[in-house]
Amino acid sequence: MQPCPLTATPPGVAFFFGVMSEILEKPTVLVLNRNWQAIAARSPQEVFCQMMTGSANGLDIADGNLVPVRRWKDWLLLPVRAQDRAVLTVRGPIRVPTVIVLTRYGQVPRRRPALSARAIWERDGRKCQYTGRPLAPGEGNIDHVVPRSRGGGTTWENCVLACRQVNSRKADRLPEEAGLRLLKTPHAPRELPVTVLLRNHHGIADWEMFLGMPGN
Repeated sequence: MQPCPLTATPPGVAFFFGVMSEILEKPTVLVLNRNWQAIAARSPQEVFCQMMTGSANGLDIADGNLVPVRRWKDWLLLPVRAQDRAVLTVRGPIRVPTVIVLTRYGQVPRRRPALSARAIWERDGRKCQYTGRPLAPGEGNIDHVVPRSRGGGTTWENCVLACRQVNSRKADRLPEEAGLRLLKTPHAPRELPVTVLLRNHHGIADWEMFLGMPGN
C-alpha cells in the first residue's frame, strides 16, 4: 500500500513529517483481518490512511478490553496515555494505534519464509546436513552445495547448514568431490499463513494476544 500523500489528509490533520518521520514510518502497528487474525505489520503513516477512509478501525486497548473505534473523528478524540506513541498535528497530538482491524478483508495470505541464514538453520533443524551433528550457534555455516564460484545460486535448493569443519573441507568443490554426501535433498519450505511468520520486533505488548494464532 502506498502512503497517503500529505494533501490527502483531512483539514487540520496535516502531519509534521520532519520531526515525526521515525514514528510514522516504522512498522509498529499490527494489522488484523476482519476475523481478527494478524496478517501484517504496517507503519502509522499507512494505517492512518486506512482509518481515515474507513477501511480499518483502530483498537482502543486498555485493561484487557478491546474496543474498535469505527470513525476517524472519534479516534482523534482519544487521549494520549503515558504508554502511547503519538504524532504531532496542527490540532495537537494523535494517538498511534498498536493494532487495527480491517473492515472488509477476511483472508489470511500464505507466504514462504524469506530465505535467510536463520531460516536455513530452522529448516535444517540446527543439524549439519552432511554429518547430522547438532550445532550450537557459531558452530555452523551456510554452505552452497554447488559453490558460487561454479555457478551455484543462493537458493533454498542450493543452501544447507554445515559445521565449520565440513564447510572448510568442502571449500569450492562439489560434495562428491570432497567425499561428502547430503543426508537429504534441500528444498524450499512450504508456504505458511502469514500469521505464524509475523514477529514482534518492537516488543509491543498489545500484539502478543494475536501472534501465533493459526490462520485459515
